[in-house]
Amino acid sequence: MNPTKSLHNVGQSLWLDNITRALLNSGTLQHYIDELSVTGLTSNPTIFDHAIRSSADYDSDIARLSSRAKSVEDLFFELALADLTRAADLLRPVFTRSDGVDGWVSLEVSPFLAHDTQDTITAARDLSRRGGKPNLFIKIPGTKEGLPAIEEAIFSGIPVNVTLLFSREQYVAAAEAYLRGVERRIEAGINPAVGSVASLFVSRWDVAVSGQVPAELTNRLGIAIAQRAYKAYAELLASARFQRAANAGARAQRLLFASTGTKDPKASDVLYVKALAAPFTVNTMPDGTLRAFAQHGEIGATLRPDGGDCEKVLAGFAAAGIDIDALAQRLQDEGATSFDKSWNDLIARVESKRAVLRKAS
Repeated sequence: MNPTKSLHNVGQSLWLDNITRALLNSGTLQHYIDELSVTGLTSNPTIFDHAIRSSADYDSDIARLSSRAKSVEDLFFELALADLTRAADLLRPVFTRSDGVDGWVSLEVSPFLAHDTQDTITAARDLSRRGGKPNLFIKIPGTKEGLPAIEEAIFSGIPVNVTLLFSREQYVAAAEAYLRGVERRIEAGINPAVGSVASLFVSRWDVAVSGQVPAELTNRLGIAIAQRAYKAYAELLASARFQRAANAGARAQRLLFASTGTKDPKASDVLYVKALAAPFTVNTMPDGTLRAFAQHGEIGATLRPDGGDCEKVLAGFAAAGIDIDALAQRLQDEGATSFDKSWNDLIARVESKRAVLRKAS
């Protein structure tokens, strides 16, 4: 059996961390769905910047839409939604078959809103309306300012992919924001079944401490953090609070493992996929990691609900001088800054293409 199918059978959803018009036009995404058990898709500004920079696939739409777009940012969202609504349609059978558990695509609000609650809420509502697909997640960062926006979006019935989570504590804060939105819907007599995932970034932990820890701890921090978050996730699902909400019709906000492509060239190219197999979770991975796992991946033991040896491993990092809490905040802050830069690059790319196409016409 294909390793990706075996992983799917464990109960983990495999999502592609990529979207390009070429993936859609060539039938590659459909192939991933049919043959590699892909059941969802995520996107971000860097992915779109690369797609627009690397091909002429978007040129005709840029030329056609530029005159009516309110801004370059609005023009980008038109391009992104054109791709993501097509992907959403390809994944709609999965969405229908799973009764809305799976089959999602994700679009991010402007990262400049990461620390602006009200504007994030407004943008999330607008993008959800413009997308018009029931299986479209709006990505909202799990920053301090993003948490009220997550709660409000869920209360408003907008499905949310919470992004930029790096630690158990950040995950729990996002999960509680989700639950508050759900509980408000229950109290208001509204259907509480609003989809959501909470995206925990994994590999960036190991990049951050590379060369600073003993050899036996190399490439173990991200996995230990994921184990710790998974324990908190299992505890939340078993809690009376969630079970009361579930009894009223609420859905679980699934834990999603993001940034699972291996960054260390000396490590296995499927390191994080093999280590993070777990039922009722999602692993979103780039094309290369997906194909590598399909070719030679194997599934080890699934994550233990008690966190396994994570606390022992994390104690080793503390002994090596790594302040986990401080690093988690630093990674979230750096992630937000990196998203800002990617967004600037993307908008500049669209503006440059628009100017060239206008001149040519």
